[in-house]
Amino acid sequence: MSNNLQGILWALVATALFATALAMVKIAVVDFHVLQILFIRQVVVLASALPALCSTFPQSLKTERPVIHAVRLTGAFVALSTGIWAVALLPLTTAITLAFSQVFFVALLASRFLDERVDLPRIIAVIVGFIGVIVVIQPGPDGFLNVAAFIPVAGALGAATAVICVRTLSQTESTATLLGYQAVVIGLLSGIPLLWVWTTPTVPEFAFLFGIGILSAIAQWFGVKALRLGEASVVGNMEYSKLIYAVLIGYLVFAEIPDLPTIAGALIIISAALTLLHRETLNRHSAA
Repeated sequence: MSNNLQGILWALVATALFATALAMVKIAVVDFHVLQILFIRQVVVLASALPALCSTFPQSLKTERPVIHAVRLTGAFVALSTGIWAVALLPLTTAITLAFSQVFFVALLASRFLDERVDLPRIIAVIVGFIGVIVVIQPGPDGFLNVAAFIPVAGALGAATAVICVRTLSQTESTATLLGYQAVVIGLLSGIPLLWVWTTPTVPEFAFLFGIGILSAIAQWFGVKALRLGEASVVGNMEYSKLIYAVLIGYLVFAEIPDLPTIAGALIIISAALTLLHRETLNRHSAA
């Protein structure tokens, strides 16, 4: 497989895990504050990176790119906190759909800061995929005018910024280093306010919150792997598959039955993603 094709497959698994974690967050946010959920999540992510960090300490925490780390961590904090906030205020499918604007931001930032060639077929794939998003959303007077709708869009910009930074950092630094910095910094940012918003969970509730962290940690490892292998503008397009997972989870967990526009938009999005996957396969064969 080409690196881009491998990156696509890793990204598809990562998005499935992220969508599942978001569905669990939608349940947990009824009883727990956004920052408490984020804090526990980051504790688990840090625990997953500790063995690798400790085995090469202190070299594992050394970096020659502190500015890029700072930009990435800022974007990640915005993305993670607004992501949890969005599913608290909006339906799961709507929150995930609006977050797809990340693909646009990634494509723009990749061409500007990574010098990646965003050619016509990739641009078409992004546009077609976002047309599917618009079909699902059915924007009207009560659509984008809803202030809450801008929350996942802000998160999308933060996530795109983090993706571009990870693409740069992953070429020289380990996954454990990337996740370790993120877990510590975001854990501190979300942990300090817990003095005022903490709610003590029961044992089952703690296990549920811990499960969110486990899924998120695995998804992040897979996501970094995808970005290490594939170009950001290609891997980023796989974000559209979250909508498919959201529809399935919404039906199975929240008894949400997708309407005709949702089904039509999902088919358009799948077509765009499969077209990109097919193109990368053809490129691999031609290169061979």
